[in-house]
Amino acid sequence: MSVTKNKVATKRYVKAFSVAALATTMLGYSVVSNAGATFKIDDTKWVSLGAGFRTSFTTTEEAAAGSKWSNDFSVDNMRLYLNAQLHEYIKLEFNTECQFCGTNGGDMKILDAIAKFEFTPHINLWVGRMLVPAERREMNGPFYSAVYNIFSTGTPFEPADFGGPAGIGPDQAGIYGRDDGATLWGSALEGRLQYAFGVFNGLRGSANEDDNLLYAQRISYNFWDVEKNPGYYTSGTYYGAGGDILTLGISNQYQEDGAGTISDKGDFRGTAVDILMEKVLTNGGVVTINGEYKNYAVSNGYSQASRDSGTPGWNMFEGDAYDISAMYLFPQKIAFGQFQPFVRYTNTLPEDSADRAAWEAGLNYVIDGHNALVSLNWHYGDRITKGLDYSSDANGDKVHSITLGFQLQI
Repeated sequence: MSVTKNKVATKRYVKAFSVAALATTMLGYSVVSNAGATFKIDDTKWVSLGAGFRTSFTTTEEAAAGSKWSNDFSVDNMRLYLNAQLHEYIKLEFNTECQFCGTNGGDMKILDAIAKFEFTPHINLWVGRMLVPAERREMNGPFYSAVYNIFSTGTPFEPADFGGPAGIGPDQAGIYGRDDGATLWGSALEGRLQYAFGVFNGLRGSANEDDNLLYAQRISYNFWDVEKNPGYYTSGTYYGAGGDILTLGISNQYQEDGAGTISDKGDFRGTAVDILMEKVLTNGGVVTINGEYKNYAVSNGYSQASRDSGTPGWNMFEGDAYDISAMYLFPQKIAFGQFQPFVRYTNTLPEDSADRAAWEAGLNYVIDGHNALVSLNWHYGDRITKGLDYSSDANGDKVHSITLGFQLQI
């Protein structure tokens, strides 16, 4: 096959890879607290049930035939939550997700399956399938982020976001930001210093023929009020209910042979710094600012020539990326809820490939925090059109897109 045909095939592969990644990444994190109905068995045993649902309508410029605007309704998430306590120090979490609901009708898949050994606030152990420790956006997931389209127009993904229809298995590195492994987590200094250290399968097969493990860490410090979330998870906003928040976090993931092809493999390293500032004003309004910086690298292999050649491989991002958003929650309640306008800017700067950026502005109507809200979002840029194509000749138009999203949880 000629190089030209190889590149065409690769473009199709990258485009499909991009769509799958966007779809699966949007499936992020699920609630772990006692959501919905809780059934007490005895003094130490209980079971809780809950559900989460997100659906949206999106219209995008030049995305339909004849360069017309597309019109798409989508079920973004449909989750069932089950949590249980078996012993004073032992808990169980099992959550499901409708996989690729918007592309093929959807199948219910395992989202989380975690055995939790929780001894003290200082040290706890989770084993099973869970979120890989990463930057705040990953730990928020779609249901606890401040912006509805947090992933589709966000910074590059971690390895565990790239699972396809087959789920976790050969030539995969996880799915929905999750992977099979173990995480040691806890806090110190009256909860201000929070940590999570995990070890996971990471990429199986493909470039990682030697079955090297992926190592992930996240450390954060709460300068003002201490954030309160299940385990090592986070939130992108508390709508003022969490007090005054100023938290700085640093995360890192590393896997030897975690990127590239079998013949040109490389070691993956992804480092991120994130900050959340939320201030409750004297008038009851709430200012929220989220910021994130990423630096990803692939060393000891996986050259740009391999990316451009058309050889299918584990196409991890290399370079820098930024994401910043700001919003204001009005204190006045209008009918059922409060209005929260926001703006957001993201910029992704890959090595040896075209930059891609996005501007967003929107209005959230917050009825019951993360449990009930409506979000209207406008987006402009080439982040989606260029997607995950990091070849030297990657291209894509800057287009407008509008999304109306609905989120419900119990």
